[in-house]
Amino acid sequence: MNIFLLTDRYAKKLADVIPEAVLQLAARVSMFMVFWFSAQTKLAGSEVLGQKWMFWNLSSSTFALFEYDYAIPLLPPVIAAYLATISEFFFSLFILCGLLTRLSALALLIITLVIQIFVYPSSWPQHLLWGTALLYLLSAGAGAVSVDRLIGR
Repeated sequence: MNIFLLTDRYAKKLADVIPEAVLQLAARVSMFMVFWFSAQTKLAGSEVLGQKWMFWNLSSSTFALFEYDYAIPLLPPVIAAYLATISEFFFSLFILCGLLTRLSALALLIITLVIQIFVYPSSWPQHLLWGTALLYLLSAGAGAVSVDRLIGR
C-alpha cells in the first residue's frame, strides 16, 4: 500500500476522535488572544489582574498610530482609533465566551480585512490564518462549550 494513502488513513482516524467542540473552542481562544492583546496595546490606564479594562481610555500612541501610520480612508483618525479598539476589546471577549459568536467573527473578519488592505498589506499569511479561523467560526458557530449554546442560539 502507498505510504501516503496509509498515512492519510491514520491521520483521518486520529482527526475523527477530536470532537468538533474542541476545534471550535480552540478557534475561539486563538482569535480572542490575537484581538484581545491587540486591544491591550492600545489602552492606557491601570491594570486589574494584569489586563487593562478601561476600553474608553486610549493611549496617546494609539491616536498617533491612527493619525500618522494607519491609512484608513473615510474615517477621522480619532474615530477609527476608538472604533478599532472598542471592537477588538468587546468582540474578542464575546468570541472567548462564545456569545454572539457569528456576529463577533464577522466583525473581527472585517477588521482583519481592513488591516490587510489599508494597514499591513504585506502581512497576508498571518491574516489568512486569522481569516480561516474566523470563517470557520462564522460557519460552524461557537460549539457546545459556549454561552450561545446555553441560551439556545
